Amino acid sequence: MSTKAADQLVSVLMNWNVKHVYGLPGDSIDTTVDALRRNQDKIKFVQVRHEEVAALAAASSAKLTGGLGVCLSIGGPGAIHMLNGLYDAKMDHVPVLALLGQVTTGDINEGYFQEVNTPKLFDDVAVFNKTISASDNLGKIVDSAIRAAMTKKGVAVLTIPDDLPDHKVSGSYQDSATAFGLNAPKVDDAQIDQIATMLAQSQKPLALIGKGAEHAGKELQRLVETNHIPFILTMPAKGTIADDHANSLGNVGKLGTKPAYEAMKSTDLLLMVGTNYPYTPYLPAEGQAKCIQIDTCPENLGSRYALDVAIDGDAAAVISQLNEKGAVRTDDRFLTACQKDMDSWNRWMSEKRGLNTSPASPEAVFAAVDETAPKDAVYSIDVGTSTSWGARFLHVQPTQKYSISAWLGTMGCGLPSAIAGAEAFPERKNISISGDGAFAMVMQDFVTAVKYKLPIIQVVINNQKLAFIEYEQQSAGQLNYEIDLEDMDYAKFAEAAGGVGYTARSNAEFKDALAKAYGESDRPVLINVYVKDNAPLPGKIVGEEAKGYTKYGTQYLENYWKIPSMPPLKDIMRQFF
Repeated sequence: MSTKAADQLVSVLMNWNVKHVYGLPGDSIDTTVDALRRNQDKIKFVQVRHEEVAALAAASSAKLTGGLGVCLSIGGPGAIHMLNGLYDAKMDHVPVLALLGQVTTGDINEGYFQEVNTPKLFDDVAVFNKTISASDNLGKIVDSAIRAAMTKKGVAVLTIPDDLPDHKVSGSYQDSATAFGLNAPKVDDAQIDQIATMLAQSQKPLALIGKGAEHAGKELQRLVETNHIPFILTMPAKGTIADDHANSLGNVGKLGTKPAYEAMKSTDLLLMVGTNYPYTPYLPAEGQAKCIQIDTCPENLGSRYALDVAIDGDAAAVISQLNEKGAVRTDDRFLTACQKDMDSWNRWMSEKRGLNTSPASPEAVFAAVDETAPKDAVYSIDVGTSTSWGARFLHVQPTQKYSISAWLGTMGCGLPSAIAGAEAFPERKNISISGDGAFAMVMQDFVTAVKYKLPIIQVVINNQKLAFIEYEQQSAGQLNYEIDLEDMDYAKFAEAAGGVGYTARSNAEFKDALAKAYGESDRPVLINVYVKDNAPLPGKIVGEEAKGYTKYGTQYLENYWKIPSMPPLKDIMRQFF
C-alpha cells in the first residue's frame, strides 16, 4: 500500500495530538497544505494574514496548552516573516514545529524565485534544523523534529522542497508519539534532607517561583503555607499560586512590587523553583543569602546566583518529597512582616484601582477586567505598559491562564495569543489587552478572529503614544523623541473587519462596553479605550533610575524652560521609601 509523503507527515502530526496548524498557503508549501485539506476533519488549518502571527500563535498555543505548536509558510519571504514568533518560542522555551516551503529539488541552488537559504537563516533559532532531501523518510524526520522540540523545549524547523511531499511512499511509518515520555532525574533523599535543614535554620526564607513550576502549584502552595514562606512569582508564572494568596508578594523587578524588592534584599535563604530569573540586580546581594535552585535544565543551575543546593529535577516531584516532611519551620515573623508590607502596598493599589477619570485610568481598566473575568479566563497580555498594568492589577488564579512574551518581549503578541487561546479553549473567554502601538503591529489579523467566529475580547489601551518607551527614555535621562502615535478609530476598524467595536472614554464607559463584550458568542469584540498617560513606576526606584529621571528633568527644563509633567509626588516618594 502506498500513500503520499505529505499524508505521512500529517499522520505523524495527528499522532502527536496536534489540533491546529497556523499559517498561509503558497506555492512552495502547497503540497503539505493539500494534505491538511485532505485531513481537515482531524487537524484544523488556521489561515492567518501574516506569517509572524502564525508563528506567534503557534508559540502561544504551546505556552497555553503545554503541547506542540505548529506553523507553516512558504519559503523565502513567508519564512522570513516567521522568525520573530519563532524567537519568542525559543526564548520562552516552548516546543514549536515550523514547516517551511522551498523550491522544488530540481531548482535548488539555481537562484530560483524566492529561494532563500532557510537552514542558514534559522540556524540560531532552532534546536533541530533540517532540509528534507528525500520523500521516503519524511515521516521519520518529522517525528525526530517533534521529539527534539519537546525534549529540548525549543523550535524545530523543517525546510521541505515542494515536490517531495507529493511523492508516493510505500508502507507506513510508526512514529514515537505514543511511547514518548520525559522523566526527570530522581532526586537524592540527602538533598531533600539538606533543603529541609536549611529551611528549618533560616529566619527569612523566600521562594521565587517561575514558569517551570507552573504544574507544581498545589505542591508549592502547601509548602509555603506549612512553612510560613512568602513567595514571589515571575511574570510568566502568574497564577501558579493565586496572585492574591496571603503569602504572595507579587512580582519582582521593574514591573514588580516594593514589598517583593524589599523581601529580596532581606532574605537569608532564597528558594528558586523553575526559574532562570535574569534580572540579577533584583536578587539578594552577593553572599547575602543561601540559595537552593530546582530546575529541569541543568545549565540553568547557578547561572544567576551562587548556589548551596542545585537540583536537576521536576518541581512537582521535588516539592512533593519535601512536603512529606511536614512543617520544618514554625517561625512566621518574616512572613508576618512581609504581609504587613504587602498590606500597605495593596492599600495603595486599591486607590489606583478605584480611580474614576475621563479619559479612563489604565489601572481602573485592568481592575475592571480583573473583577469581571470568568474564573477560567485566558489572558493574553501584550508588551508595553499593558505588561506593567497586568502585573499589578490582574490577580490571576490557578484556574486561569496567563500568556505573555516573557524573554523576547515582542510587541504584537497579544492578538495572536488570543486567537490561539480561542482555538485551544473555545469554551473559555479569551481576553487580550494591548497598547495601541502593539496592537497596530498585527491588527490585520483581527479579521482572522472574525473569519473563524472566535469571540475574543481585544482591549486596546489607547494613549496615542509608545508609553513604555516614553518612560524608558526618561529613566535613562533622555528627552522623549518620536514616541507619539497618530490616533486611529480602532472601534470602526473592528466593525469594518466584521467584528464588534466599542469606544470608551471613561471608566464607566469601559465597564459598560466590557459587560456587552462578555455577551458575544460568535464574534470578536474590540474595545478602544482612551486612557490617561499614567506612569507605571517601578515597584522600587533604584539608584540608576533616580539619576536618569533627575537628568531627564534637568534637560527638559534647559530645553523647554518649564518643568516636565511628572507622576504625583506622593507616588514617587512611595517608590523611594
